[in-house]
Amino acid sequence: MIIAIDGPAGSGKSTAAKGLAERLGFTYLDSGAMYRAFTWKACSSGIDFSDKEGLSKLLDETSIRIECSADGSEVFVDDVDVTSEIRHPSITENIHHISCLEFVRKKMVELQRDFARGKDIITEGRDMCSVVFPDADKKIYMDANVKERAKRRHSELRAINDEGSIDNVIEDIVQRDRRDSTRQFAPLKREPDALYLDTTSLDAVDVVDILIKEIEKEQQKE
Repeated sequence: MIIAIDGPAGSGKSTAAKGLAERLGFTYLDSGAMYRAFTWKACSSGIDFSDKEGLSKLLDETSIRIECSADGSEVFVDDVDVTSEIRHPSITENIHHISCLEFVRKKMVELQRDFARGKDIITEGRDMCSVVFPDADKKIYMDANVKERAKRRHSELRAINDEGSIDNVIEDIVQRDRRDSTRQFAPLKREPDALYLDTTSLDAVDVVDILIKEIEKEQQKE
């Protein structure tokens, strides 16, 4: 069974997906980690983000894999564990240079589908429902208002000692929303057959409880 979740930054996708995976005993696929992994590789290589030919060659030479265990997921680039490194703010700031490239997204779709083969998975991202798993058993689009999403992101940043202002976080989220929803290839959008869930006034437990009920309905149909 494949459960796909899309939505903008700060909508609670990752927390919900991890919670669902734990409750259901499914494997969790963090699709964004793959893009972060290649962004890390590009940054480490010192390549110019405008050099598409060079980035394409680098991608062909790069191995990206995710290994899952009871303790969570580990991300490897060329057999090097970069699980912590890809969460650095510098990666977050630069990932949009990578995620907008069609040849990168096509490669990531291949990796994500390979990862999911033969598994029950919960996956989240920007194009899980629309591009990667258009035939997912359950599609979900999570959202929340900008102020709430910024508040959540600000809390995450403070946890890693990044004391940026909430106003700057709001501005960053608005820019990310614009980039994600207007990029030419695989933009963020809500699929007509996806369950819409506004998480603005919901905590993580509430969200998981609601989605569990929806997924159980789907399993009963099967």
